[in-house]
Amino acid sequence: MLVATRVRAGAMKGERRSSKRGTSIEFADYRDYARGDDLRRLDWNIMARLERPFIKLLEDEEDLAVHVLIDTSASMSWPQDGERDWQKFLYAQRLMAGLATISLATNDRLTLSSLGEGRPTQFGPVRGRGHSLTMLNFVGGLKAQSVTDLNAALKGYAVRGGRPGLCFIISDLFAPNGFQDGLNALLGKGYEVGVIQVLSPDEVTPPLAGDLRLVDVETGQPQEVSIDGGMRDLYLRRFSEWREGIRAECVKRGVHHVSVETSLPWEKIILENLRRTGAVK
Repeated sequence: MLVATRVRAGAMKGERRSSKRGTSIEFADYRDYARGDDLRRLDWNIMARLERPFIKLLEDEEDLAVHVLIDTSASMSWPQDGERDWQKFLYAQRLMAGLATISLATNDRLTLSSLGEGRPTQFGPVRGRGHSLTMLNFVGGLKAQSVTDLNAALKGYAVRGGRPGLCFIISDLFAPNGFQDGLNALLGKGYEVGVIQVLSPDEVTPPLAGDLRLVDVETGQPQEVSIDGGMRDLYLRRFSEWREGIRAECVKRGVHHVSVETSLPWEKIILENLRRTGAVK
C-alpha cells in the first residue's frame, strides 16, 4: 500500500483511514452523548461503568490520489549500449508500473504523466485493477527523447494535476535549470512528494580514461576532455557533492528521497528503500 503521512480526504471508499469520522468498523475515539445521536452507537459497557453516556466514533475509509511522474528527457535513455536492464528509462518505467500496480490494487485514484518537452502524455485518473493492462500499455509506450526543463514541467503539473495527493517523481535530475522551484510548486498545492533519482553505474563511477570527445545526449553539444587520475577523482568528488546536495534539498522540504543505481533490482527499491521512507507500507 502507498502511504501519505499527511492523510487527505478522498472522494470514494478506499483501503486507508480518513481524517473524517464515518461509519466503518474501525474504532477512532469517544465523545459525550448529545441529544439526537444514534443510540446504536452508544457504548453501553462504558455507560455501565461510568454512569455517563458516550458515543463511539469510527474511522471512515477513503481513497488516496496517487500521481507518478516520469522524466522523458533524452538523458534518461542512457546507457544506449551494453546492459539493457541498466538503461535508466527502462528502469524508471518498471518503477512507474510497480507503483501504479500497487495503487490500482488498493483502489487509489491513479494518474500517470510524462515530464518532457511539449504537451505531456497522461494516463488517468483511474481506479481499480481493471485498468492494469491499459496502464502497462501506456507505460510501455513512453519514450525518452526530449529536452526537459524539469522546473517548468513540475510547475505545469502542479497547476493541471488535479486533486493533490502522493506524488512520485522518477528522474535522473540532470536539470540545468534545477528542480527546486518545481518541488516548491507541488508542495505549495498540497502534494506530498517523493523523488526517486535513477542513475546508471557508469555515471556514478565512469570507466573512462584518456583524451575523449563527449557528446551531450540531449543537446548534441560536444566537449573535448582529457581524463587522468586527478580528473577522475575530481569528477567523483563533485558527483558525490551533487547527489548529497539533492538529498539535502529534499530533506529540507520534507520530500521523500531515494537515489538508486540501475544495477539494483527495481522491485527492491519499492519493497525496501521506499518502505524505509514511509511511502510504502
